[in-house]
Formats: sequence, structure tokens, C-alpha cells
Amino acid sequence: MGLTGSEYLESLDDGREVWLDGQTVRSVPEHPAFRMSARSVAKLYDTLHDPRHSKAIQWTTPRGAVSHKAFRIARTRRHLQERADAMRYWSRMHFGMLGRSPDYKAGLAVSLGAHPGFFAPFQDNCQNWYEKLADEVLFLGHVGVNPMVDRSKASHELPDVNVRVVAERDDGFVVRGAKMVGTAAAFTHHNLVFSSAPVPLNDADQAHALVFLVPTGAPGLKLLCRPSYEAQAAGRTPFDYPLSSRFDENDATLVFDDVFIPWEDTFVYRDATKANEFFVRAQVVQNLMLHGAVRFATKMSFLAGLLMKLTATNGTAAYRGVRIKVGEIVGLVWTMNALVRDACAHPDPGPNGSVAPSHRSIFAARALAPMIYPRVREAILEVGAGGLMQLPSSAADLLNAELRPYIDLFYRGTGVDAEDRVKLWKLAWDAIGSEFGARHELFERNYAGSFDNVRLENLFLAERNGDGPEWTGLVDDALGDYDLHGWTRRPWADDAEEQATGSDS
Repeated sequence: MGLTGSEYLESLDDGREVWLDGQTVRSVPEHPAFRMSARSVAKLYDTLHDPRHSKAIQWTTPRGAVSHKAFRIARTRRHLQERADAMRYWSRMHFGMLGRSPDYKAGLAVSLGAHPGFFAPFQDNCQNWYEKLADEVLFLGHVGVNPMVDRSKASHELPDVNVRVVAERDDGFVVRGAKMVGTAAAFTHHNLVFSSAPVPLNDADQAHALVFLVPTGAPGLKLLCRPSYEAQAAGRTPFDYPLSSRFDENDATLVFDDVFIPWEDTFVYRDATKANEFFVRAQVVQNLMLHGAVRFATKMSFLAGLLMKLTATNGTAAYRGVRIKVGEIVGLVWTMNALVRDACAHPDPGPNGSVAPSHRSIFAARALAPMIYPRVREAILEVGAGGLMQLPSSAADLLNAELRPYIDLFYRGTGVDAEDRVKLWKLAWDAIGSEFGARHELFERNYAGSFDNVRLENLFLAERNGDGPEWTGLVDDALGDYDLHGWTRRPWADDAEEQATGSDS
């Protein structure tokens, strides 16, 4: 059964080695850099046990465990839509700001459960881990990118940097090296380790050709965290930083200092072909990106709402230019939601009677999101303009009796008093202008990996699935309607012309 919120927080005190500001973090749930974000995840877990939320998110596994619908292997379009709806339910609780939450890597879990044959000879591990992840609603993260030392080199050309096997034992193997970007790694129970690199693995990279799970508290595993935006906001009230103070999932580099990996936690071992292909061939991308698309659509809805409220409070909502900008963002929100619906309504077949979200819709969302998000952020910056900077320094200014009359006079908005206007605009600034907000644009730009690779994969899929030949066939049809002598087909050509050219109708 899925953990309660308090059980989740307790589970993070497992001896994990988390580094921040040159020191190890004694307790993730209690540290000011992680405390509120951990509570935000705990809030999600609590909904699994609250009757008010059960209809929207609960699913009982075949083993009788109460789980989240995101972990259900879809057999029908309805199952996919229920998964998407349950993901949206959780996403609305964090406004799409948590790119990693326990329902995110459920996409990997269902791929393991639906495609165990792909991972032979480790197919039993897939089934066992699928059941464990689903029954316990474990929070799983991932790291696949090699450190940015030299992207031009193959993995084996940087043997002291990239994760590789350094010893093999009867009960497993030992790995050394590092991987990034471990988004929310400090809050996870396990992390999936794989390879995602501009240079695909080859026969010389077999020691690096691995896919496995590692507990976040595994001996020898070190999490080197980036600066904490939550810690920077910890000394303030939520009025000043309402998002970064509770939704900073942090990002870490995972350093493997001779970490032991049991065979039962292994999915691919010394197999470059499978390590290169499993994300697509086992439909992992499609299942993962259903959550990504749902969360992104929710986040877009939140930002569109922010934009609308900003225009209302600064008196520009009726300006034609402003309305054009808002209308553009509305269209983008609708586009993302339409792709989610289509992904569920027109699924791809999978093995053993399963279905996966449509690869066409999912890969379209994957390619569009990095282009859409900067445009939405830009629209908010354009509409908010200097008003996003010219705000009281903190809530303390509004609580100061000497300053408050000036703030009430000069910071009020259209149809709203100064306190409510400042509250709204500080929320907008935290969403798009603070360090937290700037990180979110970078995150969405790189969410699905290299933007160039994402677009190349779309072309590859179009060529492989028949879309490309179908589209070029349309061009051939148009070219066949005429030649140097005139029209070759009815209704444009009359009988004499057709007979002269020898064309069929």
C-alpha cells in the first residue's frame, strides 16, 4: 500500500548522503533547504488515504494494494484517460511545478510490467519491480546524462567520469562514475540509471551499457545538490516566495563511489543495443511523457491564469495588443490539452494486450513544450513589464505602519487593493522571474533531453511509421496532375488531353 505523508517523510531518513553547501544533510525532511518541498510530496501521498480524493486517483492492484492510477498498465483507451486524469489531479495540487513526483516514474513502472520480454534475461526483475513500485507507490527518479566533461567523446573514452562496471560479483556488480541531472533525487526512494548521450553506446562501451535501479540511500552514492531556492526563501514569509518556498525539487549530480548493484535490480547489463533503445522500444518515453504532457498542460493553465489576472489588475486587459498575447497563450494551452486527449484516444498497441499513449501526440508534445514555455514566460514579462520589478521588498513593508499608507496608495491595482495586487504580482515573479522561475524555463527547455535530438527522433519516427511516405505521396499525387503538355487528369483535363498524354483518371 502507498505510504502516508508521515511515512513518506520518515522513509527519507535512510542514511542517504546528500551534500549541500559543503556539508552533508543530516535529515532531508528537517533541513531548511528541503523541508517544505518534502512536505509538498507528502501531501500527495496523503491523498491516497483520503476518501475525498480516492475516486480520482486510487487504483487497487491485483495484489490488493491501494495504489495510484498512474501505475496501472493500460489495456484500453479508458485506462489511459483515467491515468491522465489522476496525474492531472496531483499536478493541480502543485500547479505543475513539480516535474518529478511519484506518479511521474510510474511511466517506467508500467513499461517494465508491460514489456518484460524486451529486457531478457532480466524479465523477472521487470515484473518484480513493477509490482513493488505499483503496490508501494514508490518515488522513483532517474539519471541518464553523463557529466558535461566532453560531449564529443564516447562513454569509454572518459572511463574515469562516466558510470561503468568496475567489478563483477556472483550477486551483482560494482559501478563507479557520475550521472546527471538528478531532479528531485533527494526526495526519491530509488533512481533509475541509464545512458542518454549525443554519442550512442557502441561495442567499446559495454561496461557503460547498463540500466539499473539504485536506492537513494545506497552506500557509496553521493548526491551533490545545486543551490537551494527553498533555503533562500526559508527566512521569508510565503507572501514573498509562494512557489520556491515549497516546490523547489532541487537537482543533483549522482556520484557513484563503488556502489554495489544486485542482479535483481538490473534490467540491462553490458548490452549496448538495448541500453540505446529501451526508452523507445519498450514505450518508456510514451508512458513517461503522458505525465510530462499532463503536468505541462496544467502548468500552462496556471501561467495563462496568472497572465489574465495580471492584465486585469494593471488595467490593460482591454488593450488589443495585450488581448492578442493572451489569446496566443490560450491557443497554446488548448494545444497541449488536445495532445493529451489524442494520446489517450488513439493509443499505440503494446505487448500482452497493453496499450501506450499515441507516439505521434506524445512526441509532438515533447517537441513543442520547449518552444512553448519560453513564449509563455516572455508574454508574462511583456505584459507585467516594470511592474514585476517595482514591488515592495518583502511582506515586512506591508506590515510597517509608516510605509503602509504609501503602499496602499501607490501599489493598488485596477479593482484590487495594494495587498492583493502585490500578493498576485509576487506570485507571478516567483513563477517566471526569480531563480526558481528562471530554473523552470531551463528545466522545460531540457525536460525531454537534447532539443535537437527530440526533433531528429520525430523525423526518424515519421520515416519509420509511414507518415513520411504518406506525406510525400500527397506531393506525388499533386505532381501527377500535370506535365509539360498540360493537365493529365480529370476534371482539369478533357478527354482529348487525357488521351494525348495517356493518363488515367
